Amino acid sequence: MPDTPKRSLSHIYLQKHGKREKYTRNSGGGGQYMPPPRERFLHAKQLQDSLANAIGTALEKLEQRDPTQATGTPGLYLDIELIPESKKVLDSLEDRRKGKEPIELLTVTKAEDGKLNATVFVPQSRLDVYTKKIDEYADPGKDIAPNKPKNEKLVASIETIRLSNLQLLFTDALPSFPKTGQEVWWEIWLRIGTRSHFEHTARQLGIQFSEHSVKFVEREVLLALAKPELLAQLLELTDALAEVRLAKDNPTFFMRLSPYEQKAWSQELTGRFIPPADDAPAVCLLDSGTTYRHPLIQPALNPKDQQAWQSSWSVEDTGKQWQGHGTEMSGIALYGDLVDIFNFHEPVALTHCLESVKILPDTGQNNPELYGLITGDSIAFAELEAPERRRVVCLPVTAPSAKMLGQPTQWSAALDDLLYSDGQSDRLIVVSAGNTSQNPVKSDYIDLNDTSPVENPAQAWNALTVGAYTEKINITEPDYQDWEVLGKAGDLSPHSRTGVAWSTEWLNKPDIMLEGGNVGLDSFSGVGFPVDSLELLTTYKNPEERQFTTTQATSAATALAARLGAQILATRPNLWPETVRALMVHSAEWTEAMLQRLPSTPKKSDYRTLVRRYGYGVPDFSRAMGSLNNDVTLVIEDQLQPFEHAKGMPQPQTRDMMLHSFTWPRHLLEQLGEAQVQMRVTLSYYIEPNPGERGWTKRHTYASHGLRFRVKSAEDNLTTFRKKINKAAQEAEEGIYRQSGDDQSGWLFGSNFISKGSVHSDIWSGNAVDLARKDAIAIFPVGGWWKEKPAFKRSERSIRYALIVSLRVLNQPNIDIYTPISNTILTEVGIEIDI
Repeated sequence: MPDTPKRSLSHIYLQKHGKREKYTRNSGGGGQYMPPPRERFLHAKQLQDSLANAIGTALEKLEQRDPTQATGTPGLYLDIELIPESKKVLDSLEDRRKGKEPIELLTVTKAEDGKLNATVFVPQSRLDVYTKKIDEYADPGKDIAPNKPKNEKLVASIETIRLSNLQLLFTDALPSFPKTGQEVWWEIWLRIGTRSHFEHTARQLGIQFSEHSVKFVEREVLLALAKPELLAQLLELTDALAEVRLAKDNPTFFMRLSPYEQKAWSQELTGRFIPPADDAPAVCLLDSGTTYRHPLIQPALNPKDQQAWQSSWSVEDTGKQWQGHGTEMSGIALYGDLVDIFNFHEPVALTHCLESVKILPDTGQNNPELYGLITGDSIAFAELEAPERRRVVCLPVTAPSAKMLGQPTQWSAALDDLLYSDGQSDRLIVVSAGNTSQNPVKSDYIDLNDTSPVENPAQAWNALTVGAYTEKINITEPDYQDWEVLGKAGDLSPHSRTGVAWSTEWLNKPDIMLEGGNVGLDSFSGVGFPVDSLELLTTYKNPEERQFTTTQATSAATALAARLGAQILATRPNLWPETVRALMVHSAEWTEAMLQRLPSTPKKSDYRTLVRRYGYGVPDFSRAMGSLNNDVTLVIEDQLQPFEHAKGMPQPQTRDMMLHSFTWPRHLLEQLGEAQVQMRVTLSYYIEPNPGERGWTKRHTYASHGLRFRVKSAEDNLTTFRKKINKAAQEAEEGIYRQSGDDQSGWLFGSNFISKGSVHSDIWSGNAVDLARKDAIAIFPVGGWWKEKPAFKRSERSIRYALIVSLRVLNQPNIDIYTPISNTILTEVGIEIDI
């Protein structure tokens, strides 16, 4: 994934922002490299002096080495700093002539100023090589042509030469090097053939290292637990190190560690834990149970929060048929991919805890007719145990259905009802989209995903449905070096089901995508199979046997989504669940690989396919919680009463419309003129379901009500805008959604597409002048069974909603629209604001 700028500005949170109004519906290649001009003799003198100083210091250190610790070819590690454009001369730093000990280029890193730092290992027997090259450059008698010094490209490109050190061998992209005294796990990249040298000195220094390693053509990679100062000593005592990184690359290393070594990793991690606060939110996992005794789970799980739907069941993850699924999801829900946790060797502050309710029996199957009841009971168990705790319910369990074209089922309707809960719910449920049932093949796997519909109960309107994409494309297992990966980076995981095959009258699912792993293609059969390095590292159900295992697919993606929701709640504990869901959707963006699936001139129908395959994209915690100067987000929580049943009227009528007027920095936006900007709007609310296979006519509609948003066009005043809302609402109740007109131009989807479900998100693109006048958003109700069925007496109920609005000035990070918007809102009377 590309790096995103740090979002250090808080969103602007507004309460009671809307004005309630009575509402009745009437490249190219490079050329030949030219070295920079130099003062030839002065430059040569400076380099010879710095090289002589480095060699002299190194020889002193070689003489002082403890012979019982030192091993390998005596030599020195040189750091050669080069100008930024000098990549083409790097190879000439090496000297591998036959019969001589080789000078080897080990690492090349780029400094912030663009200069290159190349580290080379120079055997003691070859210390004259660079001295000779510089002498020849300085000697006019060696010129290859008039005023063309020998070795000019190399020598003129060098800025300075010095002894290298451990930090210069550190090739991670991480922002900081471990602190002195901080013991961390390292990836040790050895020069091939030097494994025994490393082992000898590491043992002498008391450095713990893994027996397992991965061999490549020129490198052998293993893991070591050490403080940086010990590795620095090892660097001076051996010829073994080529580079060092923090241990993180992928699960392969961890999966091939011995049980003893895996335990050491767990112990090191638990030593960095900061347990969750007593009032921390939770991920409530509904699965096959979890293993409480696992050292990575125990700090975040109170035994009282470990329950089972049937009191006769063990709460532990003991069922063989589920293969430890619950424990695997527990690790992901708490930590995400453990590989990423081992990446950072800082304290691990757990911002949320875990609740585990076992809903899958150890043997046999639950009655499908009980799925809804089991889900509701299990959530109630957790809520009764900790009634004040905020939680995100994680349901990574799905079931096939014979008629899955998007219509509700008993189970999905039960989820919707649990989330609405007579308007009293404080729940957020994330549910898996389900996994494909076939092994993918080398031909376009997307076809299999698109014809594998999202499974039950992921069609629930109020739940957040999670599909899987992947960024995992590196196979590191030596046994599979001739295999390919099936999915490319940023594209759909081969495991994920989609909503592409659903009937167009139903929802747009999934909602978001998170990492679900990839598969490797057998080089002989062309069939996809699991590979550890393409999956997520997590906790194993039997920690006495081993600590870690790998997991994948939409279950893992759903656990990641639950973790993200809990992190948002930990940061903003008072947010409504409708708002948390909206933030997760609103922060989602499509990857470049996803967008490449669109045709060159996409139509709205192509975007429909895009959303039903990838949802709104990949959410991001930073985007969900932070703004930028040129990218400001307003988060609004409000409520309205959709209908009222006036005395003497045969049935309820529409009642409230909420008008959200904004004071954009109009003068600044108008100054920007034709600069490209975006407005993104997301609306989230819960509906009360009314399931039943009754043709889904207006009277028998599934949803209690619908809410819609409409943004004022640049040409409208508020009076004209209100008239358009009335017309739009009338057409919406009749199933008509206009995609044309000035109020619809510039929108990526248009109201026809986003009208389905209970979370709606769209993006308007245009110029800054037009955005300056798009300064009002109306939220209005459309019909549902609350309106059509007065006997149920629902017409007086109010509905909460979350409205999120982002304004972004594209490609101009220095433009500040955040400050004028926040300052203006702060001066408004009667609005509760929190930034």
